Amino acid sequence: MDFNTLVFLIQQMMFFSIPLLIVALGGMFSERSGVVNIALEGIMIMGAFTGVLFIYLIQNSGLSSFTGHILLLAALLVAAVFGAIIALPHGYAAIHMKANQVISGTAINMFAPAFAVYVARMIRSVQQIPFNNIFRIKAVPVLGDIPVIGPFFFRETYITTYLGLIILIVSAIVLYKTPFGLRLRSCGEHPQAADSVGINVYKMRYAGVMISGALGGIGGLVFVIPTATTFDATVAGYGFLALAVLIFGQWRPGRILLAAFFFGLMKTISVAYTSISFLSSMPIPSAVYKMIPYIATLLVLAFTSRNSMAPKASGESYDKGSR
Repeated sequence: MDFNTLVFLIQQMMFFSIPLLIVALGGMFSERSGVVNIALEGIMIMGAFTGVLFIYLIQNSGLSSFTGHILLLAALLVAAVFGAIIALPHGYAAIHMKANQVISGTAINMFAPAFAVYVARMIRSVQQIPFNNIFRIKAVPVLGDIPVIGPFFFRETYITTYLGLIILIVSAIVLYKTPFGLRLRSCGEHPQAADSVGINVYKMRYAGVMISGALGGIGGLVFVIPTATTFDATVAGYGFLALAVLIFGQWRPGRILLAAFFFGLMKTISVAYTSISFLSSMPIPSAVYKMIPYIATLLVLAFTSRNSMAPKASGESYDKGSR
């Protein structure tokens, strides 16, 4: 494998790993508060749809004030807002109505793609929303000229890559170094004990779900931007892969990063195996390579689920009157 091929594979791995990282961190906040967010797939779809639709409308309106990275950052904000909005019904069902969290999450997963297709057809008569990808950074000034490291991480990249790493750092600080993070974790471990010292468990769980929705929406758009020029009401099961990353990462930011890189590498192999000489020369059907990320998911969860360190009260409804 030559250097250029290795650079290409690492760049592609980052495109697949960063959205997994962002969405899994979102799932972490929700589950750390005590609410299982199985709706990450639907939230990603909603975030990607609204973000791409925003880009499409702005690019076709001719507004010169929104260009390049300003437009992308504005679209990410739109995706975050709508991701939080679509997560809110799940939070209400899980927290106030004491509903089964898997069922309410599944309902959102079913609603989001249908909503995206319906609205897209209303606007364009087809379900695809196109956009002009003007967001690629050919080389980051100065950093792109660093030997070895520059080609890997600072050329042919997107601002979303660095945003994902910033979200990781901020998430770790918020979770472990702030009073908010301590309260959030206590609500996911021992909500009755948290309530007894004056922490509003309901509010903290809503906060966790809303953060999860915002990050899920961002992750949906981050997944689409580097890998497509249209949005077709799907994120290729990435929301479910993010759940696997969350579980494999043991609900901890550092481990989630490593898990995201692992699954991102598996996804890269599945789509770019023709660029790897020893893999392309093997008599293996292409369908087998495409199954690699999902086979890896099953194997990893089979061998690691017994050592799961999930928050103790995750998925359990909390009744304020109980002790």
